[in-house]
Amino acid sequence: MILNQVIFSRKTRRKGFEEDIASEKPLRSVIKALSWRVIGTLDTLVVSYILTGKIGLATSIASIDFITKLVLYFFHERIWNKIKWGK
Repeated sequence: MILNQVIFSRKTRRKGFEEDIASEKPLRSVIKALSWRVIGTLDTLVVSYILTGKIGLATSIASIDFITKLVLYFFHERIWNKIKWGK
């Protein structure tokens, strides 16, 4: 899905559609989501380890957290990008 948006946005620019300069490109949202998730995952890993005392369990929790929140953040960013309020 993410790749489709990146490809689609490139195709529409080639066909001459005007680009909305106030909105972010999908790739920027992906990079922002990844960088934020690295920080958030490290936090989850540390907290999970403190609570469980087991690095294996903490790593499993942090891994699942990374994937689910990365996807949620990306779509959250894309939805907010379509909202005109505050731009």
